[in-house]
Amino acid sequence: MLDPFFKPKGVAIIGASRNPHKLGYGVVRNLKEYHYQGEIYPVNRSATEILGESCYSRVGEVPDPVDLAVLIVPATVVPETLRDCGERSIKHAIVVSGGFSETGEEGEKLEKELQAVADELDIHVIGPNCIGTIDTHTPVNTTFVTGMPESGEIGFCSQSGAMVASVIDWARGAGVGFSRIVSLGNQAGVNETQMIEALREDRQTKVITAYIEGVSNGEKFLESAKKAALEKPFVALKGGRGESGAKAVASHTGALAGSAEAYESAFERSGVQQADTMEEMFDWARALAWQPLPKGKRVAVLTNAGGPAILAVDALESAGMELADLTEETRDYLQSRLPKAASIKNPVDVLAGSGPGTYAVALDAILTDETVDSVVVIQAPQDWFLPASLAEVVGEVASTHDKPVIASIMGKASVEEALNILHKRKVPNVSFPERVASVLAAMVKRKEWLEMPNGTPDPFEDINTESAQALANQQQWQQLLTEYGIALPPQKQLSSKNEAITFADSIGYPVVLKLVSDSISHKTEVNGVKLNLHNGREVEEAWNEIARSAKEAGATMDAGMVQKMLTGGQEVIVGIKRDQQFGAQVLFGTGGTDVELLKDVASALAPLNRQQAEQLIDATRAGTKLRGWRNQPPADREAVIDYLMRLSQLAKDLPQVDELEINPLYVLPKGQGAYAVDVRGFLAESMPEELSV
Repeated sequence: MLDPFFKPKGVAIIGASRNPHKLGYGVVRNLKEYHYQGEIYPVNRSATEILGESCYSRVGEVPDPVDLAVLIVPATVVPETLRDCGERSIKHAIVVSGGFSETGEEGEKLEKELQAVADELDIHVIGPNCIGTIDTHTPVNTTFVTGMPESGEIGFCSQSGAMVASVIDWARGAGVGFSRIVSLGNQAGVNETQMIEALREDRQTKVITAYIEGVSNGEKFLESAKKAALEKPFVALKGGRGESGAKAVASHTGALAGSAEAYESAFERSGVQQADTMEEMFDWARALAWQPLPKGKRVAVLTNAGGPAILAVDALESAGMELADLTEETRDYLQSRLPKAASIKNPVDVLAGSGPGTYAVALDAILTDETVDSVVVIQAPQDWFLPASLAEVVGEVASTHDKPVIASIMGKASVEEALNILHKRKVPNVSFPERVASVLAAMVKRKEWLEMPNGTPDPFEDINTESAQALANQQQWQQLLTEYGIALPPQKQLSSKNEAITFADSIGYPVVLKLVSDSISHKTEVNGVKLNLHNGREVEEAWNEIARSAKEAGATMDAGMVQKMLTGGQEVIVGIKRDQQFGAQVLFGTGGTDVELLKDVASALAPLNRQQAEQLIDATRAGTKLRGWRNQPPADREAVIDYLMRLSQLAKDLPQVDELEINPLYVLPKGQGAYAVDVRGFLAESMPEELSV
């Protein structure tokens, strides 16, 4: 469907120019200079030829074959020009022109006109306000940007034209090859999801990369992204990740599971690996395109200098990687062949005086070692052999093993030839050794994602969904949790202090007394929670203090909640938050009053199977504590896993529930269960209404 954007038979450049400083000149220049083999048709009423190509006064005069138009005309005439293209049977158009929705209300109206024409005449449009497309293998370059990347395996699509222009220039200097590059602009027609499909289908593209600011349709994006990631690595850089903190939200869950977190959860579920920087994205992309995936996290470091190796080791450990414990056989072999003062433990230091031959012997031995999953080769600058000779050795030895090798031949001016050799040998190089950590961690993460069961969980059969719907609509949150099999501690909402004392006597001390007030959201901020009450007199005093505090805060104490005091467990937060694009997220992390301060939380898209629930727990420090931490015994992790899966089903069953938070979920020691101590819920499109239990 999108092939003519990358493999056109003929290109009409509407708005072509003889002026070298005009965009319309740049497009014609790039088509010719970078050896496009199809027909080139400049359209310009006042010129007879441009760069040796005959001009046409209007697109209707352009002869066959032509299946792609590039529009570089004023925004006001773009809809009319696009109609001319449709009438000429050109079904694919790149609208470079700006002045549309990015400029305001008038531009938005113009963009809608453009879309209406495209829909009417069945024209696929990239843009407007874009740079164009590149396919290095066709080859074709419809952009006006000077330069063309080398042919390679990386496909890149971007919602920012400036990013594309920068990448084109950077790629030429870095020697990084691309298969396809596309600037999507305002996405009035072709969107990011459709372009991902095109990159997935392209045989020359081995890795998909993307700069994404937003997606057109969350559900379709997830479907296409996962389909692509199952076939080839997909790395994305998300722009605008700070937006979630700027909007007002009703609960801790809402604050901690904002838009940026929703994208992270969506990427995680669909196998898209999210980079933090452009540099990181293309570091990962090269390694994923060129090297086999590691079988595990065990890394060996081979170096000629201690300092760079220490930096690499520190970064590897911070990224969750492990130093391989070389076998005794490997160490004996290295000791017999390396200089006497060399270090034969990992990191293996061959010392500054060693040359390529020594590196070759050591690298082959380390790659042969069964305890090693991947190798980092570091060379600090020296002046007794050329870096290019080491690059040849590393490339040769790496090609004889099925384990990833990442190089860090450090320097700039002296290593250009070495880098060219490594790139030809498909060994990625990073300028500084600490960058290897995120590369190898990304490769491990992809391997783990590919191996992880991604099936949809079987629904719980002990839930009455009809009853659950009614409870949700009535905002009866505690009963709703009970319906979904989530336990509550013994408790009761009471209207007087005497009733509170009587109930506390019946369930046994110690107890907790909590404020119930429609006008107070965070009870602890108004002294509305009293813990560890041991008798009726303390309950009475606590009731009076809470009522007084509520009055001072300008609120009323509608009732009190008496709850059995739980001890000997751990506090976590669990909840759901509905995202407009991707649907419901499930959140887990450290709970209690400092939840937003610590922000030890992770989120995942609903529904969760068991493995996904475990992965969510393990992504946090709270998950580590559940296994047992110092003097704390292991908590009931199984109960938490069960509750997360039940909450994820609740989120799928009840789309009207916008947010639901249990904070804390009090997790008792292993085998003793977990209890929802405090619950807050909110329906979509409604004013927040709290019911704490």
